[in-house]
Amino acid sequence: MPADFNGYWKMVSNDNFEAYLKALDVNIAIRKIANMLKPDKEIIQNGDHMIIKTLSTFKNYIMDFYIGKEFEEDLTGVDDRKCMRF
Repeated sequence: MPADFNGYWKMVSNDNFEAYLKALDVNIAIRKIANMLKPDKEIIQNGDHMIIKTLSTFKNYIMDFYIGKEFEEDLTGVDDRKCMRF
């Protein structure tokens, strides 16, 4: 059984976040907006099934996946990328 991450998490800081986004080739406008945000995370975990909600005043985003199984993360509307996660 994985660790229990259930709960509501508040971001305290995002040090060096803009450099991280730049390394991911996120455009400058999105980087500037994202760097100003302090999104909260709501994590709902049921065994290996995870739902992670990123909640902010700019955009809300939901990831729904199973630990250890590959899935496509669709970032359309966030930074318009799709990528495979494991």
